[in-house]
Amino acid sequence: MHKLAVTIDDRVYEIEAGVFPQNEEAFALRVNGEWVTVRIPELEAAFAEMEWMVVDGRPYEVTFHNKLEWIKAYGGLHMLEVHDMAATAVQPVGNGDGRVKAPIPGLITRVMVKQGQTVRAGEPLLILEAMKMENEIRAPRAGVVSALPVAANQSVLREQVLVEIS
Repeated sequence: MHKLAVTIDDRVYEIEAGVFPQNEEAFALRVNGEWVTVRIPELEAAFAEMEWMVVDGRPYEVTFHNKLEWIKAYGGLHMLEVHDMAATAVQPVGNGDGRVKAPIPGLITRVMVKQGQTVRAGEPLLILEAMKMENEIRAPRAGVVSALPVAANQSVLREQVLVEIS
């Protein structure tokens, strides 16, 4: 079973599918444990030019950004993030200044570094639990942990600063 964590405007959905369709128009997905039927009438245009799909018999007008950064639907434009749950580690959001930000909202279950500690690039910093999956957040670069504004059992929002490395 293939699993994805899809975040739409800070709300996370766990999506499971046996096999994603290659040339079938309809298929079943489990979204947060509930089975839904999805039909994409023009599958060859999916995600590039898709304008509508049918979910459990209800049509939805949808447009996806070509790099899946946003989705446009009836409610307007929504930020979109797709994470393959089979990946071993979630990549932290970083902007090159040493701040490591949460890639998804979740709960810090374990902190493996201390302020003042020297870390290597790729070294585990903490565990962020989201959708019942433990995501290991690793250091994007070598340096010294200059700030650690989070603690175990703390909930965090997407792009919240977790660790600063200088």
